[in-house]
Amino acid sequence: MLEGALAAVCVTSAVAWALSLAATVRTIRAVPMLRDDVSPAPARWPRVSLIVPARDEARDLERAVRSRLADDYPDLQVILVDDRSTDGTGAIADRVAAGDPRVRVVHVTELPAGWLGKLYALHRGVAEADGEWLLFSDADIEFAPGTIRRTVSLCERQGSDHLTVLPSFRQNGLLLDAAIHAFARALVILGRLWAVPDMDSRVAVGGGMFNLVRRRAFDRTPGFEYLRLEIADDVALAQMIKRGGGPSVVVNAVGFVTLDFYKSLAEMASGLEKNSFAVIARFRVSVLLAVTVASSLLSFGFLAGFAHPASWVRALAAVTFASSLVEQHILSRWAGRSSLPGFLYPFGQLAVLWITWRSAWRTLRRGGVAWRDTLYPVKALREGSRLELF
Repeated sequence: MLEGALAAVCVTSAVAWALSLAATVRTIRAVPMLRDDVSPAPARWPRVSLIVPARDEARDLERAVRSRLADDYPDLQVILVDDRSTDGTGAIADRVAAGDPRVRVVHVTELPAGWLGKLYALHRGVAEADGEWLLFSDADIEFAPGTIRRTVSLCERQGSDHLTVLPSFRQNGLLLDAAIHAFARALVILGRLWAVPDMDSRVAVGGGMFNLVRRRAFDRTPGFEYLRLEIADDVALAQMIKRGGGPSVVVNAVGFVTLDFYKSLAEMASGLEKNSFAVIARFRVSVLLAVTVASSLLSFGFLAGFAHPASWVRALAAVTFASSLVEQHILSRWAGRSSLPGFLYPFGQLAVLWITWRSAWRTLRRGGVAWRDTLYPVKALREGSRLELF
């Protein structure tokens, strides 16, 4: 009885890892590298409005914004939206704007009821924008020169209305990098990125670090008022554009778009507190428990095979272990990162599960999501959710 159970768990885990490796290979083959794109420049460079929401981002804002201003894009407007900051972010934004006529600052002093702060900041930014393209990008993101030219050229050549990127992550410690690797791997594998350009597929992907949207495609949608209480706003924006008939594309922008995702595991836990329980489990403990058990068995179940008396089961466990290392190496190199954090994937996945359970406990204890000094009740967030899970 026990031997049969061990064998079944090992086989199931082996199949899961085989499918995961296949998905990794398919993703890498389907998602283009931005550095390799040779799209010609358009006959006329369309105006791009870069909209940057910022709340208490004094640590990173000026460095990140100046990296974007250093981009050589010919017709760039930058809108910095100071979202009720208390740490000097507004003063930094004003100083940057005073030195560059391309920059405009919007100061949000009050948050209307029924809005997430970031969504209202984006809404206000769109109202000030006059570009043919809207580029939504978080306050701590850095662009390499030429990034906007390349992405706009690609979209204009393909006729895409939306583009998002897979960025470079700065490495800040082995365990933290292992957790970031596990988090990013889940997004890559489960996100089915290869299906994003297929207009017959409902798959859409977006990222807060870089969501480039054609203005006329955005204007065909209900806009940020429709998303005003959506925690996963970046993905929901991509879904909204695609549902409105706008073709979408995702590219690997390693070397072009860079961020410090988090500087410590504690910061990662705090940063993902608003998203993880909401997105992974839809605010339901039963769903989170099922996800935890299933992901643990599928990821680590092959280890049970090493305790099985049958040589074929032990051999299957060994092959699965080797294939898991191969997958982590392939993903790490594709992402421009060291393979070592990928090899520590089990610790990274356990850290992500801990972060998600921490999010669940804190959310349920408070009766809502506390984010940027505002408490959003679970009931309101459920009613305002627009994200479609596939």
